[in-house]
Parts: sequence; structure tokens; C-alpha cells
Amino acid sequence: MDTLIIAVVFAVTATAALVQGTVGVGFAMLAVPVTSLIAPELAPVPQLLIVLPLTISMAWRERHAMDLTGVGWIVAGRFPGAAIGVALLAVATQRTLDLFIGSVVLAAVAVIATGFRVHRNPVTKFAAGVGAGTTGLVASMGGPPIALIYNDDEAATIRSTLAAVFTIGVTISTIVRFGTGNVTTRDLTTSLILFPAVVVGYAVSVRVKDSIPRSAVRSTILIVSAVAGVLLLARAVWG
Repeated sequence: MDTLIIAVVFAVTATAALVQGTVGVGFAMLAVPVTSLIAPELAPVPQLLIVLPLTISMAWRERHAMDLTGVGWIVAGRFPGAAIGVALLAVATQRTLDLFIGSVVLAAVAVIATGFRVHRNPVTKFAAGVGAGTTGLVASMGGPPIALIYNDDEAATIRSTLAAVFTIGVTISTIVRFGTGNVTTRDLTTSLILFPAVVVGYAVSVRVKDSIPRSAVRSTILIVSAVAGVLLLARAVWG
């Protein structure tokens, strides 16, 4: 592997881990599409393997603020969402799905940026889980639907709740990939090389997370979600 490419991907990975460790979302939304554009062979499996320790650490770090009921409804929604994702993959190209999901994410960001708030209840939490299950399977980005319904909550609740949901989802995805033989030696080697970047990003987030005001967390979630939507559109056009 080219040293310069590895260095760039390392920097991208550390930045993505810092963003997720600080606001609760961002790792897959940034690391996967950016890495796919730079070096497609280095994504998305390595990111799946190295994000699990990050989400476990985040969930444990602020477990006192976690919305346990929300975690249950969202995880329940991910299963039918994954089934929808499988169906979409069977009838549409990856480029079409990237265009569709990217456009939907950007539209949702635009609506919420106007001040519109999603009332959280079992139905909307389950719906967010369905959306996360679908987008996570077809685009490796399950974060936006969940982040957008929690973006007006306390920062600690956002980080811990999303981390718990991601931990369960990533664990299932990892087991399935290993069980079906969809993890290569290159994936394992790349994940070992990039894992220190996650450690660096997480360590910095521990130091800065409490100094970030709630309004900044909300704005960052919207920005990161918007960037994820743009990157999906870019991948559809140039990928």
C-alpha cells in the first residue's frame, strides 16, 4: 500500500473518530465515503472492524445518560430496515441508491435546520431504526436517521445512545461478515494499521467533549449529516 495514501486515510480516520467521540456520530459518515474516494480497496470493512471499540468505549463512558428505551426501539427497527435494504440492493444499482439516500439525507438536514423538531416517541424511534437499518446496509451509513432525531437532546445522551445502537448494529454486521467469509486478509491488515488513528481521535475527544456547547453539537450533527449526503452524491457521480 502506498505510504502517502495510508497517511491520508490515517488522518481521515483520526478526524472521523474525533468527530464521533465528540458529537456522537460521524465515523462511518466521514471515513467510509472519503476513504472510498481516495482508495476504494481500503473501505468499508476495515472501518467496520475498528469502529466497534470506539462505540463500546463511548457507550460505557456516558452510560448514565443513555436513552435505553430509545435504543430498544431503534434496534428493533433496524431489522426490517435491513430487509428493505436487501430488497433495494436487488432492484437498484449502488449509484442509484447513493443518489437517493444522499438526496433524502440532505432534504432532512434542510428541514431540521429550519428549526423543525421530530417528536420522539416509540413510532419515530422505530422509524429512525428502520431508516438506519436501510441506509446502513446499502450505503454503510446508519448514522443520519438516528442523529437527526436526537440532535436537540443533551450531548451526553446523544453520544451514549447512538454509541449503544451502533455497537449492537456493528457487532451484528461484523459477525455476519466473518460468518460469510466477507473479511479479507487485506481488511484485517488495514484495520490494524488504522486502529491507532481511532485511539488518537477518541483520546482527543475525551479532552474536548465537555467544552463543546449543546448548540455546537447540534450544528455539528447537521453539518456532518449534510457532508455525508454530499459525499454519497459524489460517490454516485464519480465513484
